[in-house]
Amino acid sequence: MYGRSYEVADIHTTKTPVNGVQTSVADQLTFINYAFGNTYAKNGGYECDMVTRAEVGNDTPTSPQAGTGGDAYADYQRQPTRTVDGKTVAWDAPLTGNFLQLKLLKAAHPNLKVFISLGGWSWSKNFSAAAKTDALRKQLAKSCVKMFIAGDLPVQDGRGGPGSAKGVFDGIDIDWEYPGGGGQPYNTYDAVNDKHNFTLLMAEFRAQLDAQGAIDGKRYALTAAIGAGTEKIAQTEPTLYSQYMDWVNLMSYDFHGAWESTTNFHSPLYHDPADPATGILAKYNTNDAVTALVAAGMPRNKILLGVPFYGRGWKGVAAGPNANGLYQTTTGGAAGTYETGIDDYKVLVNKAGTRWYHPQTKQLFLYTGTGEWWSYDDPTVIATKMQYMRDQSLRGAFSWELDGDASGALTSAVWKGR
Repeated sequence: MYGRSYEVADIHTTKTPVNGVQTSVADQLTFINYAFGNTYAKNGGYECDMVTRAEVGNDTPTSPQAGTGGDAYADYQRQPTRTVDGKTVAWDAPLTGNFLQLKLLKAAHPNLKVFISLGGWSWSKNFSAAAKTDALRKQLAKSCVKMFIAGDLPVQDGRGGPGSAKGVFDGIDIDWEYPGGGGQPYNTYDAVNDKHNFTLLMAEFRAQLDAQGAIDGKRYALTAAIGAGTEKIAQTEPTLYSQYMDWVNLMSYDFHGAWESTTNFHSPLYHDPADPATGILAKYNTNDAVTALVAAGMPRNKILLGVPFYGRGWKGVAAGPNANGLYQTTTGGAAGTYETGIDDYKVLVNKAGTRWYHPQTKQLFLYTGTGEWWSYDDPTVIATKMQYMRDQSLRGAFSWELDGDASGALTSAVWKGR
């Protein structure tokens, strides 16, 4: 959407071969997390709401408006440029935008579920404050279930109204980055109490979803996106909160990036003994994250492995002793299509240079003739990760994000490896 020119309809129309048959990407998915919904200070507490406001947080983190953005226009007011059913939405329809297209996508692919994902890196500002007391937790959960599950969208630009989004979402995903701190500088956090308050918040969302489910005769899912750093896992109580979850999405990527001054893998499967990183950073790999999460009490059948559909890269990288730029100093993040130091698979797959599959970490890396160094996953890397997923008896895998994989090649690799 917008600069990326990616529509919900593209999930329906993009096809890849599965067992020799051209199959829609949508048929290779069991669920979609729609990211993101935001929460706001409202009615003496914090609630889900709908606003259309550009997010300023990454540019001016001290602004009072930081973390309060939203895009209700894209969510349920905009006329899409491409639609799942090929039809133009009526001017007076109560629902349009991405929400309607997701509903149409589910109708075309009945095995697909859609969840609203709340928070994320930019919009986790209020979770800690909203989780502090029982009353505040109830207020937040009730408002989010009412808006996204009961479908009571506020009337804006002629769209919305009671029940207007009913049937779009099958559950809620909580992406609090992160309990105890470590996220955006404008986030609220409580280094002591967030740990247990996270558990209590999951319990409240589970209770509110069950209450709505009793009305609707349906069970609604509750999931969470969780940090893969062992220090992030230690800031929650997996043995306690796991009972409320259908599963957790382990964000096993972004372990390293252009915020660091040396090249390293952003989604390694295993630790490399030659990695110069020490301390907690030495545990920044998928296997150590899974090991820590299981040891902390998360059942293996509730863990989904994170697979990035993008890479992270640096510029000004010298070849180094191995002539491939690995673990070398840099002059900053490589130029990306939308953001420095990051780019989609659909871009990286076409970059010139030499590629290696690292024998220890199992991730692909690219070293160009212009001093750029990138790490990312391709179908071969994903096949190895899916074998690991099966060997570890994990529930499955998820990706961030679909528009990074324009051809569907990576989605198909995850699907084939399930």
